[in-house]
Amino acid sequence: MKIFITILASLAMILLLSVWTVAQPGLPSAPAQAPIDGGLGLLAAAGGAYAYKKLKGNKSESEHTNL
Repeated sequence: MKIFITILASLAMILLLSVWTVAQPGLPSAPAQAPIDGGLGLLAAAGGAYAYKKLKGNKSESEHTNL
């Protein structure tokens, strides 16, 4: 019976202490969000124009070499 009480007391102590050891401070607040405006649109337009120029340039060069 003494072993049972010792095991029960140890288990109760471990369960109670685990609550205090697991406790952590809250998460920090969310960072301020940066606005995405004209710069991203301008970058996308420049990328599209560059891709169009590359594709158009490759087609016109291949037509000249076939002649």
